[in-house]
Amino acid sequence: MRVIAGSAKRLQLKTIEGLDTRPTTDRIKETLFNMISPELADCRFLDLFSGSGAIGIEALSRGARTAYFVEKNQKAAACIRDNLKHTRLEDRAVLMKTDVISALRKMEGEAPFDFIFMDPPYHAGAEFEVFDYLRSSSLVSEDTLIILEASLDTDFSFLEEMGYEIIKEKKYKTNRHIFVERR
Repeated sequence: MRVIAGSAKRLQLKTIEGLDTRPTTDRIKETLFNMISPELADCRFLDLFSGSGAIGIEALSRGARTAYFVEKNQKAAACIRDNLKHTRLEDRAVLMKTDVISALRKMEGEAPFDFIFMDPPYHAGAEFEVFDYLRSSSLVSEDTLIILEASLDTDFSFLEEMGYEIIKEKKYKTNRHIFVERR
């Protein structure tokens, strides 16, 4: 796994061993960032369920002003710290070693994020809890784009009832990205 473009282009990133994380492949990451790169310059980026930090690091490499990483797994958080140091992007990053809802509560009152990316464990229902929290959060504005990486068979019919709109969806062989805005 590597950084695709920007200031840290081609630098290899570490991942943690085991099945606790599912690193986004370089090809899928490249497709995702090709879709959002025009809006990345000087943005605030939030990477929830960060794993190795590859998504937030890619955002920083491509010009995000700051990226917040939220990861409760201690080995994964250490991996993110190592990857930020290796890419020399740690000065624009905030690493929060806690669960996602606790991190969101701690950040409440800060400026809204331009992008919120989340890649929760598949079929665990964590995305429902996060979307429920974000619907009344100051961390989300009408301009915030929430991007969810999910399995192909996850049902998101609850989003409309919560006041969100799916504006785009990109399907891959084994998963998909859903692009969501709060109405």
